[in-house]
Amino acid sequence: MSAISLLALILLVVMTIVGGKQGLVGYFSVVLNFVILFITILLIASGFAPLSVSVFAGVTILAITIYMGNNNENVTNLAFIATVLVMAVVMVVIIGFDQVLQIHGFANEQSEEIEAFNLLIGVSFEQLAIATTMLATLGAIAEAAIAVASGLEELLEQQPDMLLRQLYKSGRTIGFQIMGMTFNTLFFGMFGSNLALFILLDKLGAKPSYYLNSKIFVGQCVEVLYSSLAVILVIWLTTYLVGSRHYKKQGHKAA
Repeated sequence: MSAISLLALILLVVMTIVGGKQGLVGYFSVVLNFVILFITILLIASGFAPLSVSVFAGVTILAITIYMGNNNENVTNLAFIATVLVMAVVMVVIIGFDQVLQIHGFANEQSEEIEAFNLLIGVSFEQLAIATTMLATLGAIAEAAIAVASGLEELLEQQPDMLLRQLYKSGRTIGFQIMGMTFNTLFFGMFGSNLALFILLDKLGAKPSYYLNSKIFVGQCVEVLYSSLAVILVIWLTTYLVGSRHYKKQGHKAA
């Protein structure tokens, strides 16, 4: 048994012990998402448009993550709508800024590793960069949407007559807590994955201006910023959707 298989088995056992049936479902949702991503790679490599394939894969991944991660239909439906809308908005933003940043393709630090390969693979590196960045934001927005929707739904179950302004205030409170944790997670994930590169550049005496113009560093920073923007948007939109549904349910009760 390989190390990866052993770790996957340990993860399955731990998730089942801690989460029971829901933990088991969550594990298989991760497996399904891995399969979807693998199929996405095969389709793009076969000549399909990276953006079209990634949009389809993104919606599918969001559906699997959200609907297999929560049993409350009200929560999952609102979270799914919010994440799909935010994914569309973020994709437009990514496409617009990609024209300015021009960070697609391989960086100078990667040239030695790929110099023996032919880069004429018939795939647009610009579209590939946009698709990769968009897919990288999905986990953060799905987690934030579910957390906000679940928290507000639980509040409404305990206080069904809650006023709309109170609901929005609670949504902001939950959102602020999620944003702080998510931003730290994204930042430390970016820094940790590139720690070896940072140490190497420091040993080579690289100046701060080199980092600011490094394609790898800028790409990772921009990815964190996109994900952070997506989290803020999905928190606001999920809160608004929950409040709108509650407002209609209460028969347009004045806030």
